Amino acid sequence: MSSLISRLGLERQRNLQKLFPEPVSLCLLYKASHHGFTFSALFGKSEKQGKFVLIMYLETGAVRGGYISKHLSDQACADPEAFVFSVDKKSATSFPVQDHSKAFLYEWKKVSFGDCLQLLSVNTKMYVVSKPDDIYGDFWAGETAECLEVEVHRVQDVGDVLLNPWMEVTWTENHKEELRQNLVSFKPTSEVLSKARVLLLGPVGSGKSSFINSIRSVMCGHVSLMPYVGTTQDGFTKKLKSYEIRAQKGGPPTPLTLCDVLALGESEETGLTLHDTLEVIKGHVPEGHKFKSNAPINPTTAGYRLAPAMKDRIHYVAFVLDATEVLFYSKSLQDKLKELRWELSDMDIPHVILLTKVDQVCKAVEADVQYVYRSRIVKERMHKAAELMGLPVSFVLPVKNYSSGRSVDCNTDILLLSALNCMLLSIDDFLEDYTPSPQEIEQQRQTF
Repeated sequence: MSSLISRLGLERQRNLQKLFPEPVSLCLLYKASHHGFTFSALFGKSEKQGKFVLIMYLETGAVRGGYISKHLSDQACADPEAFVFSVDKKSATSFPVQDHSKAFLYEWKKVSFGDCLQLLSVNTKMYVVSKPDDIYGDFWAGETAECLEVEVHRVQDVGDVLLNPWMEVTWTENHKEELRQNLVSFKPTSEVLSKARVLLLGPVGSGKSSFINSIRSVMCGHVSLMPYVGTTQDGFTKKLKSYEIRAQKGGPPTPLTLCDVLALGESEETGLTLHDTLEVIKGHVPEGHKFKSNAPINPTTAGYRLAPAMKDRIHYVAFVLDATEVLFYSKSLQDKLKELRWELSDMDIPHVILLTKVDQVCKAVEADVQYVYRSRIVKERMHKAAELMGLPVSFVLPVKNYSSGRSVDCNTDILLLSALNCMLLSIDDFLEDYTPSPQEIEQQRQTF
């Protein structure tokens, strides 16, 4: 399912948001070119959704609209906070209501902000009629223009949203497809490796398995239910399990494999131990091995690889941390994470932090993932995660996993694929600097 994209654009949206006294987010409810140029469609998608802006894109190139701090309803509305506006890519201008008793009126096939801004529905088209009045003021000359597009956005208060993002992201279907193709076309820069293996490490409930599900969902176009996820005290995953990421449902596998393991515990007596983690990374542990803290992996373990090939090893590690819990991790867990991070550095294994559940710490991000790089609280949690692991904040990648529903969303897909794209670039850098041994070259030759 494709995500509905507003015609407003980033520059005009920012200028429009500056008209409000407090930070707000805009949630697109109705788009005429998608839902139909009829008032029945407009009200069907927008009625009783809270305060809103109605935006009209005129054939003249002008963009005009009105704001009401009440629910959209089929009756007259008094509102002292109402205003009409014009907006372009350079600025926005608002004209507050002067007679608030007549701020908004819905009549048969006509929506009115006073007389200065009226939206008419005629057959399957919509028109704007503007003329001076004493409700909003004398600022627009009388004119009638056809609407190329009409939109209704719910206006949401989000006190922790910054006006400007600290990282720019293109939130379009085209960019999503570019990111998806980056994964599909990815080829490890190594003569001894055809697939890159990424290990996900994190405490119980951090979202390791959900991240794998989410990436598979992006690629197949609907929410995947494999691997299974759970909320048990000790975590759902008990074994080493590798998941191929396919280009599409039933399609060929990409050169990326995501590996899931038992969750990290508070100590060496609970969860995945430091010793067993390093054995997995070095490639000694066979697929399907069930981890037990009282039975550490050793050369007598069934399926143990004494001399693992490059293809058996882990080439990248993603620490999966929960944005809702990162402030509250115990000292013992923090120490374990830091020790793992130092071991990886000694082994020259690239690593990153995936910060999950960012939508659960910020209402704006919950409403629209586009706000992830404008959220103060997400930024604070990213800095905390970086501090906890002793890494630069640029190594922290915020993501929202699919945890409910069966449909995917363009913006959520872009956030997930952007994180994956950063990981692929790091893997490429790691492999480019890796010099295989003669034995590894010979082993790879024998596989063909």
